[in-house]
Amino acid sequence: MDSSDLHGYARVLNSLNTQNSVPQGKQLHLLFLKRGVLFSTLTIANRLLQMYARCGIMDDARNLFDEMPQRNCFTWNTLLEGYAKSGRKDDSLDLFYSMPHKNDFSWNVILSGLARAGELDVAQQLFVEMPNKNTVAWNTMIHGYARHGKSRMALVLFKDFLKWETIESGGILRWDPFVLATVIGACSDFEGLDLGKQIHARMIIDDVKSDSVLGSSLVNMYVKCGDLDSAGHLLNAMEVPDDYSLSSLISGYANCCRMDDARRIFERKSNPCVVLWNTMISGYVANSDAEEALIFFRSMHKQGVVGDYSTFSSTLSACSCIGIVTNCIQVHAQANKLGIIYDLVVASALIDAYAKCGSHIDACNFFSELKIYDTILLNSMITIYCNCGRIIEAKRIFDDMRLKSVISWNSMMVGLSQNGYAVEVLQLFCTMNNDNNLSMDKYSLASAITACAGIASLELGEQIFARATVIGVDSDQIIATSLIDFYCKCGLVRNGQKLFDQMTKFDEVVWNSMLVGYATNGFGIEALALFREMRRVNVTPNEVTFTAVLSACDHCGLVEEGKQWFYVMKNEYCINPGIEHYSCMIDLFARAGCLKEAIDLIEEIPFQSDATMWSAVLRGCIENGEKSLSLKVAKRIIELDPRNSGALVQLSGVMASTGDWKESALVRQFMRETRIRKNPGRSWCNI
Repeated sequence: MDSSDLHGYARVLNSLNTQNSVPQGKQLHLLFLKRGVLFSTLTIANRLLQMYARCGIMDDARNLFDEMPQRNCFTWNTLLEGYAKSGRKDDSLDLFYSMPHKNDFSWNVILSGLARAGELDVAQQLFVEMPNKNTVAWNTMIHGYARHGKSRMALVLFKDFLKWETIESGGILRWDPFVLATVIGACSDFEGLDLGKQIHARMIIDDVKSDSVLGSSLVNMYVKCGDLDSAGHLLNAMEVPDDYSLSSLISGYANCCRMDDARRIFERKSNPCVVLWNTMISGYVANSDAEEALIFFRSMHKQGVVGDYSTFSSTLSACSCIGIVTNCIQVHAQANKLGIIYDLVVASALIDAYAKCGSHIDACNFFSELKIYDTILLNSMITIYCNCGRIIEAKRIFDDMRLKSVISWNSMMVGLSQNGYAVEVLQLFCTMNNDNNLSMDKYSLASAITACAGIASLELGEQIFARATVIGVDSDQIIATSLIDFYCKCGLVRNGQKLFDQMTKFDEVVWNSMLVGYATNGFGIEALALFREMRRVNVTPNEVTFTAVLSACDHCGLVEEGKQWFYVMKNEYCINPGIEHYSCMIDLFARAGCLKEAIDLIEEIPFQSDATMWSAVLRGCIENGEKSLSLKVAKRIIELDPRNSGALVQLSGVMASTGDWKESALVRQFMRETRIRKNPGRSWCNI
């Protein structure tokens, strides 16, 4: 084989750099063996070895290395570099220690491989042993520490590097842009603003030429350390700011609620890239300006900028905040056109958006189209199905999950509890408790305590609270709030009150729990006194608060107080009454005999009234002997709910009480013929 052939084959070997190229390389390997040039020409053997190492076929590379009768420094370094790039740390170290001669390249390769693998202690030990340190080795170690989150160590090493370079260069620092960018990034990671400023000042004094990477690192450092004005001045000094610097500063302004400044930076770019659009959209979402986020998204679309996964996930978050399902449908259609709708992040955001817009059916329908899921998405679907009352589907997802997180268990328990499956919640809790690989948290325990409240199981609830005490979360507000609710539902209102008085009250949730406990147990006066105290300490009431207050007025027959707080809720706190508030007021009026006011309020309701409201009026009519009105109300209930057994039974009773036995019997006969049965009462007891 003449020299021209050898050079040609060498060029072919140099061009082989992927695993798909290996078969061709092996054919050349066989050819060299047949021609007898493989082990007689070291250059060819080295090229072949380099090909195997470059393609990541390290076992074949090692076999060839072991067969080579001659080796030089290039041979050893080639195999060492292959091991380092393949992440084979032990093989790298064994080979390194067995090398007869090590040059700078050998040391740099082993340090780079170890630093890349996160073996910083081993790398540091070798670095200390390195006889002749060079700039590449220093860069490798500094970058390794910074890359693996050990920013302080990176900066300590940088200071040592400056001392070394001062000695090596005779007192003149040769600032390496790569090292500087790494160190400035380390300052960003632990918010070392003072040190970052010192480095920047020294760069200015020494007239260090700043490239785009170094400039971006400085801007990002100032942004992460919260010095947005310095970041802005630096950006203004750049002739052509790069997109990374612009995005960093926009993000910084957004994090400080300075969206006008963020927009000013954005508008400096005549043709903004998708990253800048994404930063603005996510910034508006983070600053609770979802409408503006959607405006930006539509503007981006009009200008022909194609959105990516980040664009759509942020935009769907904006749709979630606004709560209008048509926005979700439009964004869904656009993401579908781009073919990214089935990306897990986008799909999860879309399902969440549909759910928060109240369109659980769309969320469930889209979920049925997905082929790939992760635990987070499945947890969301458990919650959504439970919110729809579709417990069977939720349990199917939960049971089929191969990897269940604590959140998975909690989601299932909360969903079962919300739908009245208290016993099933406790069964799940026991299963979770017996699994040594699961560590339950405050949400798990709170769900179990809530389930005990649902079945008034005092003994079991106190056992679970004892478990919370052992874990150390007994004083947590979520646990304490659940326990107040538990005691009140078990009829031990004073126990709940005692716990409430001992608590630090951070928000309205714990107040609501105690208010509801008072109201449902007939402690109306105490509930109203607590509500006044809540207002006195400037805790803002919400919808649940006023449900409890109006319920307390209802139980105590406090008509004027009920009317007062209903008015305050609407006019002072701008809370639109819901069905619970109207139901309380209607029942209050009906119990007090104010039947006209009750009926007038039903007629004022902006949404469809239900049979329950009219049933309250019917009870009031019967108690006050209003036969004619009772008949009208009963007929209205039957119109709304033809199979309402309560209304029919009460109608029959009204007729019987006035001596109209024939009509009463006809109502009873109608119930038998249509197979409408009176709902039986139920009781619960522990045996």
